[in-house]
Amino acid sequence: MKQSSANGMLGLGLLALALPAAAHAATGATPAACQAMKGFSYPDASIVSTNWQPAGGMKTAGGLGESVVLQLPAHCVVTGVVASYREAGRDYGVRFELRLPQDWNGRFLFQGGGGLDGSVRPAIGETNGATPALARGFAVVSMDGGHEGPDASFASSQQARLDYAYQAIGKATAVAKAAIVRFYAKAPAFSYFEACSNGGREGMIAAERYPLEFDGIVAGDPGFRLAHAAVGEAWNNQHYAAIAPKDAAGNPDLANSLTGGDLKLVTDSLLAECDKLDGLADGMINNTAACHFTPQKLACAPGQTNSCLSQAKIDALIAINQGAHDSKGKALYSGFPYDAGMSTMGWRLWMLGIPGKMKSLNEMLGGSSLSLYFLTPQQPNRSPYALDFDKAAENIASTAAINDADGLMFSSFTGHGGKLLIYQGGSDPVFSAADIEDWYGRLSAATPGTSDFARLFMIPGMNHCGGGPATDQFDALTAVQRWVELHQAPERIIATSSSIPGISRPLCSYPEYAQYTGGDAKRAASFMCVVPKSIQE
Repeated sequence: MKQSSANGMLGLGLLALALPAAAHAATGATPAACQAMKGFSYPDASIVSTNWQPAGGMKTAGGLGESVVLQLPAHCVVTGVVASYREAGRDYGVRFELRLPQDWNGRFLFQGGGGLDGSVRPAIGETNGATPALARGFAVVSMDGGHEGPDASFASSQQARLDYAYQAIGKATAVAKAAIVRFYAKAPAFSYFEACSNGGREGMIAAERYPLEFDGIVAGDPGFRLAHAAVGEAWNNQHYAAIAPKDAAGNPDLANSLTGGDLKLVTDSLLAECDKLDGLADGMINNTAACHFTPQKLACAPGQTNSCLSQAKIDALIAINQGAHDSKGKALYSGFPYDAGMSTMGWRLWMLGIPGKMKSLNEMLGGSSLSLYFLTPQQPNRSPYALDFDKAAENIASTAAINDADGLMFSSFTGHGGKLLIYQGGSDPVFSAADIEDWYGRLSAATPGTSDFARLFMIPGMNHCGGGPATDQFDALTAVQRWVELHQAPERIIATSSSIPGISRPLCSYPEYAQYTGGDAKRAASFMCVVPKSIQE
C-alpha cells in the first residue's frame, strides 16, 4: 500500500509562501454542527446524509490501480440531490457531495467530473499528485452531472442532456455555496474550479456560462469541443479498423492494428529527429514547433519486413495526424500530433486497446457516447468503425451547441478578475493538443491581453491527464491561487514525473517551451522558457 502525505508529492510548501492566511477562520465547525446540516434547506434540494469524519487516512485508487492513502483533516461530509425529476421511469437529479473542513481556509473548490460523469466522486480535490484541496482547508464539492451510470443512456432525456452539458455545474455550485454559508456563517472569500478531461471541459464551461461564480479555474486536458472530439474518435477508429486483423467474430481487432514494436519504431524515429531541438536529448520533445516529423521515412523497402512499417500503417498514422474531415476536406476535428508518449500504455488504452484483453476506450466509451449523445437523432445501432463524415457536422450540431466550451467572450469573467489556467498533454490520445492550441490562438487573436486572464501550459509526452514520458506531477491550484489572490501570473510551473524518478522541469506558458541552457539536466533550473523561433520570426 502506497502512502501519500498531506504535503503532496511535490513537497509544495508553495501554498504557505506568500498566500494569504485563512480568510475566514472556521467557527462552530463541529460534529454537532455537521449533524445539524440535515436541517439545511435549499429550493428544490434535499440532504441525504451528514457524517463527521475525524482526521486520518482515506484510501483512494491510484493511477495504476494501487491503493493510495491520503491524509485528510477532520471534516463534515454532506450528501444530497438538487433538481430531482422522473422521466420515462427513471430518476434524475444532480447528486452532490460537499466536504467542509473543521479548519476552513475561507475558500471553495468545485471538483469537476470525468468521462460521462454518472457518479459522485469523493470531494477531496485531488489532482496531479499535489496536496488535495480538502487537506489545504478548502471546502470541496463534487457532483454526478445530473444522472447515474457511466454510460450514455441518460441522453434519451432532454433535461439530462442539459444537466450534463452545463446546468449541473450551476445547480451544484449554488447549493454548495449556500450550504457553506449555513455551516460557517460566512461565504467563501474565493471560489475555484479544478478538474481534468470532461472535468476540464466543465471548468471552461464554468468560465463561459457561469462567469461570476469562480475566481480561478484549472482546466486540465479539457474536452472543450467534446462533440467534435467524438467525431475524431470515430475517424481514428475507422482508420485503425482498416489495417486491423479480424477477431473470431469477424470484427476489426484494433488492439492488433499497430504492434508495440510498430509504435516504438515511430517514437524512436521521432525522438531521433526532434528530441534535441530543445537542447537536450531526454526522451521529451519540448520544441514541438520545430519538429516536422513524418512516418513516411519508415516505409518498408521492397522485400523488407523488419524495422519498417507497411504503407497501409503509415497511411493510417498520417490520416490520424491530419485529423477528421469530410469528403471536401473540411475539418471536423484537429489531428493528433506525433509525440513521445505514443508508445505508452496510456496512449494505447484509448487509441487501440490491449491485445487479447480489452478494446480501446475510443471504441467502447467513445462509440456509445457518439451514437447516443452527440448525434441527433440518436444512432443506437451504429458501428463504432463507421460514420458518415459528410453528415457528421450537421448531426452533432445540436449537442455541440449546448455542450462545447469553445466560446471566445470572457468579459464578465475577467471583469471581476477571473483567471483561467489550462494544461494539456502533448500525447493525449483523447483530446488533441493541436485543438486547444488552435483555440488559444483564436482567443488571443480575438482578445488583446489574453495572457492577463488565460494561460495554456503544454506538457510534452503526457497522455490523458497524466502518464507517459512526461513531467506530469505539479500543483496548478497553487499557481492559479497566486494569480487570483496575489496577482502573480504563472510564467512557469515546476513539475516532476510519475515515471522518471528525480527529474523536474518547468512547464512554460504557451507558446513558450522549456529550452535546456546547461547544467544538471535533471533540474528545472537548467531550463529557460523561450518563444519558438518560428514565432519570433
